[in-house]
Amino acid sequence: MRIVSGKYKGRIIDPPRNLRARPTTDFAKENLFNVLGNLIDFEECDVLDLFAGTGSISYEFASRGARSVTSVEINPVHHDFIRRTAERLGLENFYPVKANAFLYVKNCTKQFDVVFSDAPYDLEGSERIVDAVLEGELLRPEGIFVFEHSRKADFSHIPAFWQLRSYGSVQFSFFKK
Repeated sequence: MRIVSGKYKGRIIDPPRNLRARPTTDFAKENLFNVLGNLIDFEECDVLDLFAGTGSISYEFASRGARSVTSVEINPVHHDFIRRTAERLGLENFYPVKANAFLYVKNCTKQFDVVFSDAPYDLEGSERIVDAVLEGELLRPEGIFVFEHSRKADFSHIPAFWQLRSYGSVQFSFFKK
């Protein structure tokens, strides 16, 4: 896994074998950030990464100069890896949070310009995070929510749905509040 652009471009992030996350492929990640680069000014964004796993998406936002990145992961091994990697990279305004993403969304009082969620595809009820984010006050006006999911899911019926981007087996549904 590597950071594809920004200040830390080309840096290899090598998660230990005991991490059970499914990181977003470099191909999908690169395309996602090409799309986002045309929509937002990274340096003016506060970002929330839910179900952060290895932290790959969080590091990518930080590398591009996001104003702040909050990386939420419940698994203690994954959270520790994210925290240590952020320290090793010297990331500023990077906040690893060990928490259940559903509870974090429910109780968070901060607002974000971009919310990204890559819930495990096999996590029962993972799609509930879409409603939780869109119904809450997490997104600033004009904020963007990106939900990564498998091909089996379809969110086009949700009023805030904006567009779908597909990269191989990875799907990104974009929502605007």
